[in-house]
Amino acid sequence: MSSIDVEKTEEMAKKATQLPDPKGYRLLCAVPHVEEEYESGLIKADETKRVEEQTTVVLFVVKMGPDAYKDTSRFPNGPWCGVGDFVLTRPYSGTRVVIHGREFRIINDDSVEAVVDDPRGIRRA
Repeated sequence: MSSIDVEKTEEMAKKATQLPDPKGYRLLCAVPHVEEEYESGLIKADETKRVEEQTTVVLFVVKMGPDAYKDTSRFPNGPWCGVGDFVLTRPYSGTRVVIHGREFRIINDDSVEAVVDDPRGIRRA
């Protein structure tokens, strides 16, 4: 491994430790990368990409708070999702935060409406 690779790996590890730990019943989710172009091949304007990112309904679960899905009266069948799942939520859900140029959201556990295997092609109607 070259010194550049080692430096990049160390930098990525440092950034990972800067992610907030969700508290209580909250989930930390990453906003998936917005496609650069339309299916037709036309390049999207920066403003279009920004709006798509802000209004996305697809999130990737990165971390879960210690109380997420622990209330058995509200979640009698167990957790609705887990770390590593792509989930659907309402647009503009949660607290938005940008860390190192990447948008994350902190949402409540009951904000998850569905889990999807492959989020490609899913967009807000």
